[in-house]
Amino acid sequence: MAQKKKGFTEAQFANWIKAGRGSGEHASYQPWLKVSDFPSLGRVHRVFGHKSQRTHHLLSDLELSVFLLLEWHREVTQIREQFPLERELTRRLASEAMMNHSRFAGIDQYLSSDFLVDSTNEQEPRFVLQAKYKEALDDARTVEKLELERRYWQEKGLPWYVITEADIPAAVAKNISWLYPSQRNQQEDVELTMQQIELYAHHFAKRPNQTLLATCKELDAAYDLPLGESLYEVRSLLAKRYFTFDIFIPVIKLKAKDVQVGSLNCIREAYRVSNQ
Repeated sequence: MAQKKKGFTEAQFANWIKAGRGSGEHASYQPWLKVSDFPSLGRVHRVFGHKSQRTHHLLSDLELSVFLLLEWHREVTQIREQFPLERELTRRLASEAMMNHSRFAGIDQYLSSDFLVDSTNEQEPRFVLQAKYKEALDDARTVEKLELERRYWQEKGLPWYVITEADIPAAVAKNISWLYPSQRNQQEDVELTMQQIELYAHHFAKRPNQTLLATCKELDAAYDLPLGESLYEVRSLLAKRYFTFDIFIPVIKLKAKDVQVGSLNCIREAYRVSNQ
């Protein structure tokens, strides 16, 4: 449910529906609300989604953090942001609960949930997230809107959760934000990737108590590489899970012994299968 600075008209709603907003899946999905609808909102973001192969519209820094976390989790298969709720149903639920439906200039507004998420988790294959800053939960009207949204998804039979900045550890958000640009799927040279994995695994084993950043700086100097080249390669390997680590450890504190290399045979087999 976006924090709107204004309302919208029935003509706008009709145009959005005609344009396909709030419908579609994966790359064809169009969010009900877009960044361009809020020219004065401030901290908004357009972010390319590696899973969806499209641009996602996020209306706050908190939404960006939640989105990056969802992108990071492998079991998440689809993220639909700014997902609209059926207005007839929210009207009925508001009336039954004797709540005030959101209105602007006499027009009932469409409500939306921040994220409708699909997952391979058998216990919870689809769920809904609403991102709200903690301070917003002190506002009675905001809480009332959240209750209406909760009742909506309860009627739809889907789990619904409110997530705040307190639910996202700062180190985790920072790590994922740093790794995210390197997650983009692109054609890779399998032999070059294997060489990189073996090279860095060798040097990490030699310096288990040294930070990754220090090791990468040493390698840049030893191989006469541009400053930051080794770290750039390591970031890509971490982002693609060729090396794994505890995401709760800040990258700047990450030591070589904290990093585990995946099975090279498994990585080679994954490449072989994907290229058949």
